Amino acid sequence: MPPEESLELFSRPPGTRAGPDAPLADRMRPRTLDEIVGQDALLAPGAALRALLDAGEPPSMILWGPPGCGKTTLARVIGADPRARFESLSAVMAGVKEIRGSVERGRRERAAGRRCVLFLDEVHRLNRAQQDALLPHVEAGTVVLIGATTENPSFEVIAPLLSRCRVFRLERLSESALTTLLRRAAADPERGLGATGLQLSEQALRALVDAADADARRALGLLETAAAIHRLSAPAGAPLGVESVREAAGRRVLLHDRDREEHYNVIAALIKSLRASDPDAALYYTARMLAAGEDPRFVARRLVIFASEDVGNAEPLALGVATSAYLAVERIGMPEGRIPLAQAVTFLACAPKSNASYVGINRAWEAAESRGSLPVPLHLRNAPTGLMKEMGYGADYAYPHDAPDRFVAARNLPEALGDAHFYEPTHEGAEAPLAERLAAWRRRRAAPPRSGG
Repeated sequence: MPPEESLELFSRPPGTRAGPDAPLADRMRPRTLDEIVGQDALLAPGAALRALLDAGEPPSMILWGPPGCGKTTLARVIGADPRARFESLSAVMAGVKEIRGSVERGRRERAAGRRCVLFLDEVHRLNRAQQDALLPHVEAGTVVLIGATTENPSFEVIAPLLSRCRVFRLERLSESALTTLLRRAAADPERGLGATGLQLSEQALRALVDAADADARRALGLLETAAAIHRLSAPAGAPLGVESVREAAGRRVLLHDRDREEHYNVIAALIKSLRASDPDAALYYTARMLAAGEDPRFVARRLVIFASEDVGNAEPLALGVATSAYLAVERIGMPEGRIPLAQAVTFLACAPKSNASYVGINRAWEAAESRGSLPVPLHLRNAPTGLMKEMGYGADYAYPHDAPDRFVAARNLPEALGDAHFYEPTHEGAEAPLAERLAAWRRRRAAPPRSGG
């Protein structure tokens, strides 16, 4: 690779026009911030990111969001600034050598008074060494980093790099946003399908939105394929119909059951039926979603969450049953996957219920956010060095396994939280004896310490 070339993710630089043979999704890619739809919280006039971009001062940033929500498009619009050089790398292919090459070109651009915008797609795939290689150059402003990821950057991006970037979360595209994109592509005579005279029926439009599952790239790809099928099979002048969309999608498209609002209505009905201990209703809503073509892993994930949120320690087996059902569905797929799902659904519906763990973590989370990083009590801290021991780290720590009843009445919360109680177990199922033990422990912990204890 010549030294002046970057490992380009795209076949054309940002701001240039896609050729007539390019996929529709590429031809219709927004060219300005105003053309981007579905991300008003970030890009509406006056929004934080929009203000920074309008001022010509883009910060290093991580764009986090689901597939097809506009992360790459936003990066390309930012990179189209004529005052900046745009470099794009795919983290799947790039190594430290490629990153250093981009940084070196950025250093030369900066010396010439221009910015270098480095776009890293799938930034979560960079290993720690590759992220470390970026760190000093992002901090020094040699490059303006734009990382795109579908994964939570809190877990996938090293803390030092994350602290030097602004994280902007892009939302899942709404039905109205996808509808706007599809109408725009169907009508645009220059970049879209407007010159073909294509007419979209309302049913076909709804079917395309449904089949795209909030992914703009998929929506436009399905429209292009459906239009090609329509041209070969439909009478002249007939609007694009549902059958062409079904054939393009390669699966059945259920307009009602897979409508976005109805989708969320049905999953809410499943969860509330489980919470109401109604296995018959829960099975019905499970079957209804699966028959509509819902990803069974989505249903299984919700069951895992429910097992902890609504059953909890009232039936400790619930989480294992739900997790096993998720793994089974993942491994065997459909249609057989409906059987372990049914087992988990009926077990969860009939189990005793407790949301005490869920409420407890919310209370603890609120305390952590409102009180900040309170000092950890000295007796809980490790003391691997002599200096730390002299400072009292680990002093007076009593090992519970050495106590007669495996319990030490020391207080372990930061002092500022006093005797705060976050977890309040119920008297349902297996949580009842746990509640009794915890109450006894709390009484002992609240008692005045004895001398020498």
